[in-house]
Amino acid sequence: MKNPDILILAAGKGTRMKSKKAKVLHHAGGAPLVSHVLRAALSVSGKVLIVVGHQADEVKRLFSGVTFIDQKEQLGTGHAVMCARETLRDFAGELLVLPGDVPLIRTETIQEFLRFHREGNYDASVLTAEIANPFGYGRIVRGKDNAVDRIVEHRDASPEILKLNEINTSIYVFNTPLLFDALNRLRNDNAQSEYYLTDVIGILTGNQKKVGAWKTNQAEEILGINTRRELAYTDQVLRRRKNEELMSDGVTIMDPSSTFIDADVKIGADTVIYPSVQIYGSSEIGEDCTIHSFTRISNSRVGNQSTLLEGCIVEDSVIGDDVTIGPYARLRPGAKLEDAVRVGNFVEIKKSTLGAGTKAMHLAYIGDATIGKKVNVGAGVITVNYDGTNKFPTTIEDDAFIGSDSQLIAPIHVGKGGFVAAGSTITEDVPAESLAIGRGRQVNKENRAPHRKKNVPL
Repeated sequence: MKNPDILILAAGKGTRMKSKKAKVLHHAGGAPLVSHVLRAALSVSGKVLIVVGHQADEVKRLFSGVTFIDQKEQLGTGHAVMCARETLRDFAGELLVLPGDVPLIRTETIQEFLRFHREGNYDASVLTAEIANPFGYGRIVRGKDNAVDRIVEHRDASPEILKLNEINTSIYVFNTPLLFDALNRLRNDNAQSEYYLTDVIGILTGNQKKVGAWKTNQAEEILGINTRRELAYTDQVLRRRKNEELMSDGVTIMDPSSTFIDADVKIGADTVIYPSVQIYGSSEIGEDCTIHSFTRISNSRVGNQSTLLEGCIVEDSVIGDDVTIGPYARLRPGAKLEDAVRVGNFVEIKKSTLGAGTKAMHLAYIGDATIGKKVNVGAGVITVNYDGTNKFPTTIEDDAFIGSDSQLIAPIHVGKGGFVAAGSTITEDVPAESLAIGRGRQVNKENRAPHRKKNVPL
């Protein structure tokens, strides 16, 4: 059977989050809630539509290659599906409906649900679960032969129905033409004056259509996010899953409880991650790497056999093979370290390239620079790249030596094999194989040191 169309409902504000931001834009596991739902959906079908409303433009900016449906007024879940009617007008297959705030849903669960629907030859199916505290959830009311009779929203439920523990997860699969026919008869005479998609189930059963309910035993997967507390719990679950996935693939994570790794991060086998490491965004770490404690990596690529010592910060940077960084080094956006580079403690690099085998081991600032191979950058070296108005480049060619505590006033060019003496302020280009000295001549004043002793005047 062909894959279903999938409709993700992501138009709501989420008032219980008490936030200026739309609920589906809040992050868990390193990505917006709706991103996790979309990832699961795309693994089932290539045709996915997202209904957007509150902060629609922000949601649209997240994705490409997805069809968006605008729900300009948020009049309920049934109304959200009505807004997709025109787009789905000629489709006669299945429509899977997913809420945009169930980031824990797994592809496997969706596939099992679809299999239940198809094998039972149902006109509509609802995914359900039993939970100990069903407060706030719609309840499943079953009829004869254990079929679904209707779904009752919590706020509209009688005390008797509120005793039921089987809840509606707001995940459905419908025969599309039957769904839109039922939507024509939907009414909003309820506590919220909204058009509930749940009422479609009652309309279908009233027309003698076959409606099934598949109860998952993985209730954790289908819980929606309504509060910050639930958001924090979901974040923990997603990060636990990610760590377990990586460890299954051969990554050593010394303390999973303190290690934060985003959903889209890739890490090669035999890499070792020490406690309290954070790896965010679309970062990629190669094989046989070692990442020590308190290091934070964001949207960066690290090659094979590289080591990041304690307390490093790496942002939007590229690191080659067999590179060592830290401890307490910082790579700002645009840093590129080629193979076998050594960057030591308290070195800061911004928008610069360091060629293979280059070393900058202590207390240096390298900004807007292009540095060749096997260059030595001494302790306390600064590329002075900013004059208060503009940024200027520094170029240092292969095999150069930059002595400690030197300042290179950009724009500046040090030729191949050039040597800058320690303590120099360099304002002119240094030719290849030349020695540059840019410091004041030393003057010794005899018999002046005693002034440091008590009661001895200058």
